[in-house]
Amino acid sequence: MFIDFPNISPIALSIGPFDLRWYALAYLIGIISAWILTKKNIKKYDIKITDTQLDDLVFYTTLGIILGGRIGYVCCYGDGYFWRNPLEIFAVWNGGMSFHGGIVGVILGLLYFCKKEKFQFLMITDLVALYVPIGIFLGRIANFINGELWGRITTVPWAVKFPTGGYLPRHPSQIYEALTEGLLMFVILNFLWQKKYVRENHGIISSLFLITYAVSRIGMELFREPDAQIGFLWNFITMGQVLSVPFLVLGLYILHKSVSKAKP
Repeated sequence: MFIDFPNISPIALSIGPFDLRWYALAYLIGIISAWILTKKNIKKYDIKITDTQLDDLVFYTTLGIILGGRIGYVCCYGDGYFWRNPLEIFAVWNGGMSFHGGIVGVILGLLYFCKKEKFQFLMITDLVALYVPIGIFLGRIANFINGELWGRITTVPWAVKFPTGGYLPRHPSQIYEALTEGLLMFVILNFLWQKKYVRENHGIISSLFLITYAVSRIGMELFREPDAQIGFLWNFITMGQVLSVPFLVLGLYILHKSVSKAKP
């Protein structure tokens, strides 16, 4: 048994010569949703961040996502293609973003923002981490609609035959990632955020974001087909799993430090 791929156009909306693709729409909705929800959070818990500072926070976060995501993809998944075709580095409309690179970009953007506005770094990363899963969820759904980043060949009843996957039944790994890295992580982080202990001890949410994402990604890579231009590293592990390990270690370190310094 298998499911035929629902042939949905990768273009969500066309207005004259302008095409809005699902992937771009996912980024747009994710950023706007995070902006609105963060503003509500700031008001609800009386966090001392002005509207202007929030606007700057969203700007640096978005810049980090785009620059970090693209540079990460070029460096880790390009397999030398972009060094042979340097102008293609800027052609983001052709696809190619690394979430691991996006995390690094956001961290650097937030470091600059916190230094500029004199905020405690882990307080700000906690706020941002709460709503990043929205973008992950929507991004993975867009990957499914685009028929890309599909899973390994399988015989499970919900296997999908992707046109670009040789019409072989494959795991819909994009959906798996949307549910674990996106929906599940959103529920976990926002449930814990309701606890005063977690809110007041900065770094716990940030660390759990890193840990949850890393564990989910490492697990989901067992179902996802490795990128064709890279394949398996050392014949048994994927690039996504390798890149997740440092985030897991960093998350465990931050969690240890945050809990050690926690207020009673």
